[in-house]
Amino acid sequence: MSGYFLYHSIGTFPGKAERMAVALAEFSETWAAEDDGQWPAALAARQRFIDAWNSLIDAPQNTLTNAENVTSALYSLIGALPSERLTGKRLLIAADCFPSLHFLLAGLAERFDFTLDTVPLRPGESWVRDEDFIARWQDDVGLALLTFVTSTASHRCDVARLAAHGREMGTIVGVDITQGIGVAPFSVAKTPVDFVVSTSLKWLCGTSGAGILQVTPDLLATCRPELRGWFSQPNPFSWDLDSFAYADDARRFDHGTPAILASVASLPGLEWVADTGVDAIRAQNASMTGRIIGCALDNGWAVRSPLDPDKRGGSVMLTLPQGVDPAKTVSTLRSERLYCDARGATLRLSPGMVTSGDAVDALLARLQDVIGARQRRAS
Repeated sequence: MSGYFLYHSIGTFPGKAERMAVALAEFSETWAAEDDGQWPAALAARQRFIDAWNSLIDAPQNTLTNAENVTSALYSLIGALPSERLTGKRLLIAADCFPSLHFLLAGLAERFDFTLDTVPLRPGESWVRDEDFIARWQDDVGLALLTFVTSTASHRCDVARLAAHGREMGTIVGVDITQGIGVAPFSVAKTPVDFVVSTSLKWLCGTSGAGILQVTPDLLATCRPELRGWFSQPNPFSWDLDSFAYADDARRFDHGTPAILASVASLPGLEWVADTGVDAIRAQNASMTGRIIGCALDNGWAVRSPLDPDKRGGSVMLTLPQGVDPAKTVSTLRSERLYCDARGATLRLSPGMVTSGDAVDALLARLQDVIGARQRRAS
C-alpha cells in the first residue's frame, strides 16, 4: 500500500528512483570523462528538457527556457519589460497566489514604479473568485499574474476567461501553472497568455531547480533582460566586450553558465507524464479526490476546495476543526505511512498515480477517528 498524498509538494511515479538513477549515472559518466564531450552532451540534455516542456504546454519553439524556480523566472521577466509597460500602472495579483511571488513583487514595486494591487478573498471563503479579479481589472493594469491552481485551496481559475479580459484591457497576462500542470490540461496554443512560469516539481514528478519561463514571441521580442550574461547572446562564445547583443529567442533570458543537473533529473518525470497522458493521470486522481470529498461531506468536514471537479486541481484541502491539532494529525497519519501535510489548520491531500485505493480507505478511516462526524450530510 502506498499512502502518498503529497503530489502538491513532490510528485512521484512508479519506477522513479530507478529512472532518475539511470539518467544521473549517464550524466555522471559523461561529465567525469577525460575528454571534451561534456558540454555538448550537457547542453543536449538541457535541450531535451526544454523540448519536453514545449510539448507539454504546446509552446512555440524557441519561446521557452529553464530557470531555477518560479520566483527567479518572474524576476527575469519583470526586469526585461520595457519601462512603459509597468511605470505608473497597477500589477494585479490574487491574495491566494504563491506567497514567494507576492514577496518578490512587493519588493520590486517601488523600483519599477508600479502599484501592487492584491485582490482579496471574500470573508469566509477559501479562494479569490474569478469575477472579483475581473472586477478589479481595468486598463491601468500593466501586468496581471494568474494562479492556475492555488496551493491553499486547489482552486482552478478560468484562465481562458481571465486572459480574454486581459487582452481587452491591453494587459500583459502571465500565469503560474506550478500546482496544476501535469494533472490538469494546459496549453498556450488553446489558451494564449503572454508568459508562463512553473517548476517541474509536484505533478510533473521532477526535482527542485528545474523551473521554466515561456514568453510569447511578440512580447519576447520587446524584452531586454537586465539579468544577462554570456549565454544571453546568439553566440555564447562571442567574448567581444563591446558588442553584446541579445539572442532573438528565449535564450535572451539565459545569463551565466546554465545549470544542467536539475533538468537531467527532472526529464524522467516529464517523459513519464507524456507517456502516461494527463487525461489518464487526471482520471485516476479525480476518482480518489471524489471519494475524499464524498466522505468529508458525509461527515460534515469543512472542505476548502471547490466541489466542482472542473474548478479544482488535483488536491483536496480540509479545514481541521478547532481542537484538532494539525501537526499531531499529520504525525498520526505518518505513523501509519499515510503522508500529507498541513498549512495552518488546512490539511492538504493530493493522491496520485502511486497512491493506492487501500491507502485512501485507510486515510478516511483514520480521519474519521481524528476529526469525527460533525454534522452528517442528509442522505
